[in-house]
Amino acid sequence: VQLQASGGGSVQAGGSLRLSCTASETIFNANVMGWYRQAPGKQRELVAIAISGRTLVSIDSVKGRFTISRDYAKNTVELQMNSLKPDDTGVYYCNAQKFDVDYWGQGTLVTVSS
Repeated sequence: VQLQASGGGSVQAGGSLRLSCTASETIFNANVMGWYRQAPGKQRELVAIAISGRTLVSIDSVKGRFTISRDYAKNTVELQMNSLKPDDTGVYYCNAQKFDVDYWGQGTLVTVSS
């Protein structure tokens, strides 16, 4: 497994979850690591990414609530999700990009109930 994600679960609105993803040696020091999500019946969308050089990008709907962090030494990326809303429900996928190749984790389900 090249990307191993963990940390999904079920919470009530307003709760918090932390997702973690560890990349294998194959994709050590990827140019980009981050998180995408796919809600039921919708397309997969970017949530937040960390680009080499420490640039962080996230979509407007999660700004102020989600924080992405990357540990280059451990080859991990984490997503701290606070103040979760039912609209945040979906399968969250870890992603890494290196040399124009996309790598995807297996997905971890996040369910937020109202």
